[in-house]
Amino acid sequence: MEGPTPVSALLHAATMVTAGIFLIIRCSFLFEYSEIVLSLICLFGGLTCFFSGIIGCFVFDIKKIIAYSTCSQLGYMFFSSGLSKYDVAIFHLFNHAFFKALLFLSAGSLIHSLKDEQDIRKMGSIVNFLPFTYFCFFLGSLVIMGFPFLTAFYSKDMILEFAYSRYILDGGFIYFLGITSAFFTCFYSFRLLFFVFFNDYNGFFFI
Repeated sequence: MEGPTPVSALLHAATMVTAGIFLIIRCSFLFEYSEIVLSLICLFGGLTCFFSGIIGCFVFDIKKIIAYSTCSQLGYMFFSSGLSKYDVAIFHLFNHAFFKALLFLSAGSLIHSLKDEQDIRKMGSIVNFLPFTYFCFFLGSLVIMGFPFLTAFYSKDMILEFAYSRYILDGGFIYFLGITSAFFTCFYSFRLLFFVFFNDYNGFFFI
């Protein structure tokens, strides 16, 4: 996470990290011949989603939190592909490109305003100084949490619905991982908003 935030927004939103999803979707006609491979994709995607959400709750670097959020959302796309719902995976990937770019660019505005500070423990009370950045960050956080009638609400709901309706042994387990990851997404998003915008300022005082 040492690169500039516009580069991070481009790489994490639409290009480098989503290449694996594109590969699986383009090779889907091969994966459909093996139920074992689809189950493995589903399992790895669910575990990625779950553990990335947990890690995002315990790191303090603002860009790392958003990066682990990217890993968690990629997990959703992976286990959607494992459920043979490739169109829903593309739908979530398309939605993810927009709200993740918004979050990274908003984080870049915060970092540059605080003299390149990335530790959220040294931020706070910024809502009055950067109201437009707060609005963008709040909107991006609402989308990634799956707030009703925003784009990620529809894609995540479809992914979880298909996981719940899959009548095999791993369907319920994957659904549990997805629901728990959605809870972790809400937790680290609210935590990030509180530490950055509403908590007391704990950083250095610049003159």
